Amino acid sequence: MKYLNTAILICVLLGGVWVFKISYGRSVKKNLNVYGQKLELCCTSPKTGFYRDGFCQTGVEDYGTHIVCAQVTQEFLEYSKNQGNDLTQAIPNSSFPGLKDGDKWCLCVSRWVEAYEAGVAPRVDLKATEISTLEYVDLKTLENFSIKE
Repeated sequence: MKYLNTAILICVLLGGVWVFKISYGRSVKKNLNVYGQKLELCCTSPKTGFYRDGFCQTGVEDYGTHIVCAQVTQEFLEYSKNQGNDLTQAIPNSSFPGLKDGDKWCLCVSRWVEAYEAGVAPRVDLKATEISTLEYVDLKTLENFSIKE
């Protein structure tokens, strides 16, 4: 497995020098969408994805599992705010512009499922939604929320 970053850790122990190479960062792999095809770009304006590369892909640092490419609605944004995550407020130091009705964004899969259960789930771009979403929700349900092209 390849990694984006590496670091060298040098330890001095009882007069000896020990050198360790530590790999960290996200693993580099080709992600697939829910159809088992190459994952497509979700959005670049605003630039989305946990890695802010426009793709709904995940890695070891992404505890929220931002893998659902959704087109947010005002109803969903209000729901998310009421759950404690105000997606409409910009956070400039984390490259988050704040969202408005109609924006596409990589959502945490657990938040999408919560919104679905509450009846406010936004539409989904299935070609840009990562395949591991199927571990949380079945394809038929997702297809019912597909953005019509």
